[in-house]
Amino acid sequence: MASMQLGTKTHASFQLDGHTWQCTSGLPGDVTIEIGETSFHLHKFPLISRSGLLTRLIGDFSNEDEHVCIVHLDEIPGGSKTFELIARFCYDIKMELTAHNVISLRCAADWLEMTDDFGGENLITVTENFLIDVFATWADTMKALESCEEVLHDAEQLFLVSRCITSLAKKACTGFNAAVNNSEKVPTSTVWNGISPTNKPVTTYDDWWHKDVSFLGLHLYKRVIQAVASRGMKPETIAGSLVDYLKRYIPLLNREVGFNDGSYYKTVSPSEADQRNLFEDIVELFPDRKGVIDTAFLIRLLRTGMILHVSPSCQENLEKRVGAQLDSAVLEDVLIPNQGFNTVETLYDIDLFQRMIEYFMCMHQPPSAVCSPCIVEDGLDEGSGAQSLEAMTSVANLVDMFLADVAADVNLKLPKFQSLAAAVPDYARQVSDGIYRAIDIYFKAHPWLADFEREQMCRLMNVQKLSQEASTHAARNERLPMRVIVQVIFFEQLRIRTSIAGWFYVSENEDEVVGSLEQVGDGNERAGMGEMRERVLELERDCETIKFEIRKLVKNKISWNFLCKRKSKKI
Repeated sequence: MASMQLGTKTHASFQLDGHTWQCTSGLPGDVTIEIGETSFHLHKFPLISRSGLLTRLIGDFSNEDEHVCIVHLDEIPGGSKTFELIARFCYDIKMELTAHNVISLRCAADWLEMTDDFGGENLITVTENFLIDVFATWADTMKALESCEEVLHDAEQLFLVSRCITSLAKKACTGFNAAVNNSEKVPTSTVWNGISPTNKPVTTYDDWWHKDVSFLGLHLYKRVIQAVASRGMKPETIAGSLVDYLKRYIPLLNREVGFNDGSYYKTVSPSEADQRNLFEDIVELFPDRKGVIDTAFLIRLLRTGMILHVSPSCQENLEKRVGAQLDSAVLEDVLIPNQGFNTVETLYDIDLFQRMIEYFMCMHQPPSAVCSPCIVEDGLDEGSGAQSLEAMTSVANLVDMFLADVAADVNLKLPKFQSLAAAVPDYARQVSDGIYRAIDIYFKAHPWLADFEREQMCRLMNVQKLSQEASTHAARNERLPMRVIVQVIFFEQLRIRTSIAGWFYVSENEDEVVGSLEQVGDGNERAGMGEMRERVLELERDCETIKFEIRKLVKNKISWNFLCKRKSKKI
C-alpha cells in the first residue's frame, strides 16, 4: 500500500489526555481548537503559518492578557481525527500519509486554505502529489474511494470521487490487476528441465474486480458501473458484477431455488425498504442485451422483486427480459406461485406467465413490428428465421407443459386456459400431443363443462398433428365431444390409407426395378434386390395388421355409439 512519511519531530511532544490534545513542547498553548467533544491546546504561529482560514480567525488575537483564543471547527471535513493529522503537519511532527486518510486530508486542507501561499510544500500540494501514487494501483484507489464516504460532499466538490472512479474504470477495462493476481500464484523458484513455470501463459479473468466493488455503497457502486460501461466493458461482465452485488445485499437471492431452504450465503441484511430501493436501482443498470443473465436467475430475480413489492416499472422490466429469452426457460422456472390473497385465485400466476409469452411473441415478430426496444438480441439478421422458429417451438412446448400442470386447478377458468393456449400460433406446435394432454387433464378436473365448451377447447388443438399413440387414445376418450372423435378417426384412417398407397406403389414397381437390375447383371445388386423383396413383404404384413386394428377400432366405436343411442331413448 502506498504511504508517505511526513514530519521530523517525535510523537512525544503531542499527547492525548482524555478528549484533549496537548502540545507539551515550548510555551503554553494560546489557542484552543474545539471540534465536537475534542479540544486541541495549540499555539498561534504554527497554525497561521499554514492555514489561510486560521489566519483570519486567530491572526489578530493577542494573548497579552493571558487569555486563550477559542476557535470552533465543527464543520471541518474528517472531524477531529483528520485535524489531529493536520496539527501534526503544522508542528512538523511525524505522521503517515496513506490511501485511507489522503482524501479526508485533501478535503480538510482545502477547507482550511492550506495553499502554498502559506508555506512551501503545503498540505494541498503534498496530498495532490501523493494521489498520483494512490491512483497508480487498484487496491489503493479502492481504499481512497471507500474513504470518500466519510467526506462525500467535499470530495464531490473537489472531484476526488470522479477521479477515483475514472481510475478504477480504466483499470477494470484494461484487465489491470488480473495478470498480477495470477502470476502471484505461480512459484517463481521452481524450475523443471530448465523451464521456469513463469513462462507459461497466464489466464486472466474479466470478473477479477467484482468482489472489491461489491463493498461500495450503492451511490458509488452505480457510478463505477456506469463508468466501466461507458468505456466499453462487455455487457456479460457488467451483468455479472450486478448479480454479485445483488446477492450480497438481498438475502432472498442466496436461498435455494424455490425459497424453501433457510440457508444463506454471507450477506449484509438491510431493511426491506432499503433492499427494495437497491433492487430497483440495480435492475435499472442491467445491460439492454438478451442473454447476458441466465434465464433461471432472471426469473428468480422476478420472484424476489415480487416478494419485496418493487415498483410496477421494475417488475415490468424483469418480465420483458424474461420474455425475451423465454425459449431457454424450463417448466420449474415459470411455475411461479400466485401471491394474491383472494381465495379464488389459481395456485400459479397465470397472468404473469401470459405476459411473458406476449413479450416473447413481440420479440419474434417481423422487424417492422418492434414491441420491446429495450431488449436487444445479438445476431439478429435475415438468416435468423430458422432460429426464431426453433425458439417459437420451444416456447410452444413450454406453454403446453405449463397448461398440463395448471389444468388440474379447479379455479382455472376456461377463458384463461383458452387465452394462454392460443398465445402461440399453431405452426409453432409440430405435434399436438402436448396441448391434447393439457385439454384432457382440464376435462378431468372440470367435469361440469358443457358440450359447446368442450368443443371450443378442442379447437385449440390440430387433430391432424396428433401422433399415432395420441390418436389412439383420443379415439377412445369418452371426455372428448363425438365430433372430435370422428375427426380423429377420419384423419387416422386417411393417414393409414396414404401409407398403404405408398407401399402398394412400391410393390407394383418392384418388377420394373428387378428388370432394370437384371439388365445390369451385377451379382451384388441382385442380392440387394432380394433384401428389397423381403422389406416389401414385411411392409405388407404390417399393413394387414394395421387394417385389422382399424376395423376393430371402428367396430368398437359403432357399438359404443349404438349403446349411447339406446340409453338416450330409454331416458
